[in-house]
Amino acid sequence: MKHLIHFLLLFSCISVAESQNNTSASYAIREDISYIEASDTNDYRQKRCKLDVYYPLKSEGFPTVVWLHGGGLEGGEKHIPAELKNKGIAVVAVNYRLSPKATNPAYIEDAAQATAWVFKNIEKYGGDPAKIFISGHSAGGYLTLIVGFDKKYLSKHGIDADRIRGLIPVSGQTNTHYTIRKERGLPSDIPVIDEYAPINRVRKGLPPTLLITGGRDLELLARYEENLHLQAIMKSMDYDVKLFELQGFDHGNVVVPAAELLLRFVKKHSEEK
Repeated sequence: MKHLIHFLLLFSCISVAESQNNTSASYAIREDISYIEASDTNDYRQKRCKLDVYYPLKSEGFPTVVWLHGGGLEGGEKHIPAELKNKGIAVVAVNYRLSPKATNPAYIEDAAQATAWVFKNIEKYGGDPAKIFISGHSAGGYLTLIVGFDKKYLSKHGIDADRIRGLIPVSGQTNTHYTIRKERGLPSDIPVIDEYAPINRVRKGLPPTLLITGGRDLELLARYEENLHLQAIMKSMDYDVKLFELQGFDHGNVVVPAAELLLRFVKKHSEEK
């Protein structure tokens, strides 16, 4: 409740201040950039593995948010959230392969490869590769956590996950995603915690993490409780983690207020040495 009240008090003034600070900035977008090798012979990968880069012009050293869309790992399309536009940051919106046409861990591998592309290329657009954050809603929140927590996915592309400046999953699962259970023929409402559960991949060197969910009575089944469990484990190990439960918001509309928290988090951790 303390976090919720604090958030509501600051919501309006942050929005106004950031709008005033960025109205004179101009932005560009580069769309449908492939983040995989041209030699890849997988037609589905060539079709889906694209990203858009939205970035400020006449600016350098800005932070970047890699945004992973939701859709239960079975649907959804890359997009730049309106709430993150004109805020002095770059946003990289990522498409990845979807189930059932692709199965686990295809979508995790794609999210990691796209993130690695950002580390290797964002400087060309003026961004600072030391200020890269990963975020996303729902399935994108799950991918945010598993890519940031399990170092093997980024290391395959020569990137140390410890370089991520911060993780901001919005309504993400911390147990093994229910679509992965579905692919195995398991009930979606019975939790599984295995190597594909972010909560099972808590490790040394984790980036600062901001967990956000809607209200526990409005969210998807146990979504708040899963995030609360992850927070408890991370806090017991003295990691930098906060959890915001945005009461009054459900799984679908939590993204709008979550964006304000995301921007505050990015600003804070971009300014830290």
